[in-house]
Amino acid sequence: MSALRLAFMGSPDFSVPVLDALIEAGHQVACVYAQPPRPAGRGHHEHPCPVHARAAELGLAVRTPASLKGEAEQAAFRALELDVAVVSAYGLILPRAVLTAPRLGCVNVHASLLPRWRGAAPIQRAIEAGDRESGVTIMQMDEGLDTGAMLLTERVRITPAMDAGALHDALSILGARLVVEALEGLEAGTLTPVPQPEDGATYARKLDKAEGMIDWTRPAEDLARQVRALTPWPGTWCIIHGERVKILAAEVAPGEGEPGTVLDDALTVACGRDALRATRVQRSGKGAMAASEMLRGRPVPRGTVVGGAGTPSGGGT
Repeated sequence: MSALRLAFMGSPDFSVPVLDALIEAGHQVACVYAQPPRPAGRGHHEHPCPVHARAAELGLAVRTPASLKGEAEQAAFRALELDVAVVSAYGLILPRAVLTAPRLGCVNVHASLLPRWRGAAPIQRAIEAGDRESGVTIMQMDEGLDTGAMLLTERVRITPAMDAGALHDALSILGARLVVEALEGLEAGTLTPVPQPEDGATYARKLDKAEGMIDWTRPAEDLARQVRALTPWPGTWCIIHGERVKILAAEVAPGEGEPGTVLDDALTVACGRDALRATRVQRSGKGAMAASEMLRGRPVPRGTVVGGAGTPSGGGT
């Protein structure tokens, strides 16, 4: 495969293996585009996003514009004289002038089986909805929201124990391999873009921290998926003994009672249907631990009402 001159446009951890794979394949990365540095940590000092940091380690030129809508930024992009741009969770809308500038257009690494889960949080929404599989779609970008024609797709099974962190890592590695294959086929003319069907299209709305509070009136099966979908971020949580406790892993268990009521000495909590047993937790300011470990030092007796949406002691922070 001949080396292509490309720009890489990405920001989070998900995109770092994609950048590495492009370099390993011998492509010339003329420039990396990433989200601007943002305040983080206790000192609120500005930190580069993961892709920016990795690009700096590799000695690549990095640009962090707040927008690509201005003529000056678009002219600078055209001046790169690219064969292709590879986009992976970049975080900015690409105007038509940017999409059409590279010879082969802009190719996107999307973490879902399009047209299902277009949008910002496809990994989490797939788990939350109970999908049995996910995957990566390599897409030729157009002006719509993840509506472009598909170049390559590969599937991944979502196992019952898989949380968003595990699926994220699996799809990141898959996307890195698949985009290299797609560029080879695109350059050789052996890939035929396939338009997405509108049937089955769904939208993966952006994650919100407020989604993390557990609503014990919901079925336990839904809550177990919520825990998996929101781990590691933003995390699910409830109030135990007046303290906010993250639920990092949980399983459906038999049992019934008033939603939010602890049913045994193993932190099994009654839900709208069945019960949810927390297996891994994290107290405020503490490290992650098995629920049994927490209970040894801080028991939660049967009959305790655990706070959350839909319970009398819910709404705490």
